[in-house]
Amino acid sequence: MFQQSAPKTTLASALNIAELIYHSIVRSIRKTHGNALMSIFLNMMQTVIFVLAFYVMFSVLGLRGAAMRGDFLVYIMSGVFLFMTHTKAMGAVVGAEGPSSPMMKHAPMNTIIAILSAALGTLYIQVLSLAAILFVYHVAFTPFDIDQPIPTFGMLMVAWFTGLAIGTVLLALKPWFPTFVSIANTIYARANMIASGKMFVANTLPPFMLKMFDWNPLFHCIDQARGFAFINYFPRNSSIEYPIIVGIVLLMIGLMGEFYTRKHASLSWSARQ
Repeated sequence: MFQQSAPKTTLASALNIAELIYHSIVRSIRKTHGNALMSIFLNMMQTVIFVLAFYVMFSVLGLRGAAMRGDFLVYIMSGVFLFMTHTKAMGAVVGAEGPSSPMMKHAPMNTIIAILSAALGTLYIQVLSLAAILFVYHVAFTPFDIDQPIPTFGMLMVAWFTGLAIGTVLLALKPWFPTFVSIANTIYARANMIASGKMFVANTLPPFMLKMFDWNPLFHCIDQARGFAFINYFPRNSSIEYPIIVGIVLLMIGLMGEFYTRKHASLSWSARQ
């Protein structure tokens, strides 16, 4: 009656894990609001406000001429969408259930499932918001064309993946240095407002300024996404391989750190905070 029945086959284990991830995703989405539709709507409104704020700023400062040829709002949205997906994925993973969380007392649950569900829940909301906003803009305001939509979406996935990797590293450090992780998460997210390169075209940067931004994997993701989205823009100062390699390395480091932390974490750690 009180025993957990273990799956007998590999397929049954995979289905059991998939079901657990699904329910964890639903739980993570409903954290922001009890109604899942309202949670998605609130995220859409946040994205719209970001886009409008940058549109007004570019218009007031007279910087529209510095943008690339093509639809100006697509240029802004290509930066804002990737920035928000990257930042929200990192924040969701950092805020995921840790090894000493009460949720881990349930036998099938573990920290890897918590990390996956937080990251996938964020990706689901961001992609749905992206599709809804682009549809409304295309139908209600002005039709637009994206030169290579599939590679452009692929760069969105790379931005999400790098956010997941950075968040995993911070999550592994969180039980050891909770204050440092909170500060580092905030500083990195705020620094990416400028360091992500969403407000300027990378090809127009002089070499001394380029060195200030090309360390950032999100900078490469946004620049490459604009190269796929606009037919007349060819990114010369960024690469696709760099954010993928950085993401894989950081994810491996984060998973090794998380495994070590899981073995040594204690419920008493939270008592000192």
